[in-house]
Amino acid sequence: MTSVLIGLTAQDLIEGYRKGEFSPVDATRAVLARIEETDPALNAFVRVDAEGALARAEASARRWREGEPMGLLDGVPVSVKDILLQRGAPTLRGSKTVSEQGSWDEDSPSVARLREQGAVLVGKTTTPEFGWKGVTDSPLSGATRNPYDTSRTAGGSSGGSAAAVAVGAGPLSLGTDGGGSVRIPAAFCGIFGLKPTYGRVPLYPSSAFGTLAHVGPLARTAADAALMMDVISGPDPRDWSASGPPSGGFRDALHGGVRGLRVAYSPTLGGQVAVRPDVAAAVRAAVTRLAELGAYVEEVDPDFTDPVEAFHTLWFSGAARVVQHLPASKRQLLDPGLREICTRGARYSALDYLAAVDARMALGRRMGAFHSTYDLLVTPTVPITAFEAGVEVPRGSGLRRWTGWTPFTYPFNLTQQPAASVPVGLDKGGLPVGLQIVAARHRDDLVLRTAHTLYEAEVASHSSPNTA
Repeated sequence: MTSVLIGLTAQDLIEGYRKGEFSPVDATRAVLARIEETDPALNAFVRVDAEGALARAEASARRWREGEPMGLLDGVPVSVKDILLQRGAPTLRGSKTVSEQGSWDEDSPSVARLREQGAVLVGKTTTPEFGWKGVTDSPLSGATRNPYDTSRTAGGSSGGSAAAVAVGAGPLSLGTDGGGSVRIPAAFCGIFGLKPTYGRVPLYPSSAFGTLAHVGPLARTAADAALMMDVISGPDPRDWSASGPPSGGFRDALHGGVRGLRVAYSPTLGGQVAVRPDVAAAVRAAVTRLAELGAYVEEVDPDFTDPVEAFHTLWFSGAARVVQHLPASKRQLLDPGLREICTRGARYSALDYLAAVDARMALGRRMGAFHSTYDLLVTPTVPITAFEAGVEVPRGSGLRRWTGWTPFTYPFNLTQQPAASVPVGLDKGGLPVGLQIVAARHRDDLVLRTAHTLYEAEVASHSSPNTA
């Protein structure tokens, strides 16, 4: 039964509970066993609350027996990235500079919504220190490894969440994305990850990285992600920048296919990005499938120059703000790479920051105009597949920072657009490849619908992309 349960989606679990085929206790025990089996090799979790999870599962099982489930996720095992507050559990954010001491008596908005809807919170997942980079390793927690090859990185900064979902240690996980941190590990681990439109999911405490930071789901399918979005996207008064209530349910938006959608396919962002042949081929095959399903596909670029300097100014300044309160003795405990960008970030002036904001606004206007012609932009999620664990950039690449190998992701944090990574196959070495789908702000429905359509087409052809 354990092997069956860990392979089920959240929606499968809910249906099983409803029919009485198994209980939330069965599912939670299966997930806890899976964590015990896989985590010594993967290091996806920093904290597992087996006792609390089983107590929550028992309560859920009683509700299901009485025919009164608490909400949309009642009894579904869910993990939470250790950047987000969770009542009763220290949130150390991958840092030796954060003390475990404290009351830890508050949930972040998204975690509160999960709890209110009956989710079984099983544990906190690994993150690089303060979520600062596109791989998951930290002085506190060590490196998180890829389920397809444990010598490789799971990506980051939501690497623990992605690895957990990929191996069946819960069908859903809650991550954050400030420059690709949901989409990168989703691509590397062969699962689905969504960065919603900024503000669609409330965030508290606010991120030091400002309005670059989004909260979003990691799941095996877009349908499960839509279910999670229906739970976590409600407003919360603690986030003054959050959007109002969504106009409709995300699950309701999954159906209708892609026929007639105008899709811009940009394989290299106008030649700016060198993409590995295996990655390019897998993405192109998926784009061809979109055309076969009725989308109008045109190979065209959004025509913007790489905004990496503007992103660095905002990102490094935010990192400097994160550690501003630390004395020199505590700063020595930081990840050396983080310490380096904090030093650089502290040197920016207010005028430097405002110039980056101007560049960001110009990019946003450019993409707004682009989406008046095209419903979707499709690119590779990452131009490479997973590389060696424990390093920020691939050895021998000549790159300095993680942004050098993630040029497809961070531009859309600057523009606050919804963007998702969809698994579209494996490279010749057996490592997952991700395709990125981007839509105009507030069109999360189109992203989810297109990803769901691709998934259903693969299932229909008996070749599911969700190989994890």
